[in-house]
Amino acid sequence: MAETDLINEENQPPGLDYLYSSFFNYQTIQPIKKGGNLWQLTQQNFTVRVETGMETCRQLFEQFSPKKTLFEIWGFRYAFYLGYHCQPVFLIFERGDQPLGLLPLWYESDKDELRWFGSWWQEGNTFWFNDKSLIPLVFSLFRQKILLNALHLSQSLARKCQLMADDPKYLLSLEEYPTMESFMQKFNGKKRYNLRRDQRIILSHNPQTVINRYKDLEALFKLSIKRFAKIDEDGSAFLVRERKETFRQIVKQANEYEIRTVTTEINGKTVGVDLVALYKGVYYALNGAYDIKHYPGLGNYTNFVLIQDAIDLGMKAVDFLEVSYGWKEDWFKPIPLFQFKGIQP
Repeated sequence: MAETDLINEENQPPGLDYLYSSFFNYQTIQPIKKGGNLWQLTQQNFTVRVETGMETCRQLFEQFSPKKTLFEIWGFRYAFYLGYHCQPVFLIFERGDQPLGLLPLWYESDKDELRWFGSWWQEGNTFWFNDKSLIPLVFSLFRQKILLNALHLSQSLARKCQLMADDPKYLLSLEEYPTMESFMQKFNGKKRYNLRRDQRIILSHNPQTVINRYKDLEALFKLSIKRFAKIDEDGSAFLVRERKETFRQIVKQANEYEIRTVTTEINGKTVGVDLVALYKGVYYALNGAYDIKHYPGLGNYTNFVLIQDAIDLGMKAVDFLEVSYGWKEDWFKPIPLFQFKGIQP
């Protein structure tokens, strides 16, 4: 099957005319030719070229991506495409025939909305522009059916562009805390006592850690579904087949990044699984699921296992990703992120 055949028909926009009329601000950008893919920014000497073909989009991604983080790697983003099959919509900003920047998006039909290529899951997003003066212009182009979330920008630029705060992401610097003991000292006495108590309780069960047993990804799905089935109205995200396929593809597409699984066994039973990615000295804790019903404190115990694993591997930081879930702010440094949802009425 050709790559273009993979696109879910439900996720295909009706065409460039629909794309323009539904999402873009006609006061700031207009097609040079009806139905064409080259649009002119009003009162600016910039044009925007729209590309939707997968191979062209891949080449553009490779050309413009700074590749500084996991989320800027084609294989990682492409894994989400292979899971969800949303239509790519890449915007290339040009002056004459000189490309100046890329905004890699896709179309989600269930929300009738443009989002990052790879979905809202991508974090620490930046603008891949050679000309930084384009950044404020981007926010003038769209009406309300767009979400550019998890933007990593300066506070001053965010204020200038009137962006809303997004959930912060959480990072542990292993250069600041090179040992587990130095990390523990950041907590007050009561918190340290509680964390060490959780460790003692789990260690009393003689847990075994298994590294890189990749088939345990399926156990991660099952543990997540079992844990959240009754306490979360929406249940685990892994109830959705597209999400499961995406995470399988994250493993399969690993090339520029490295995948690592960390499994905890007690009495021969898998009670916890974490999926980790390694890229440029950063240890990305992508997802984890645990049997905390039978083993309270297993989550805290596993966090220490992951941090120690990162230290042993010589990593410079552990990225515990966005959203606190009620505990990360007590453990790690928050990094502010911002979001744009279109021009507000």
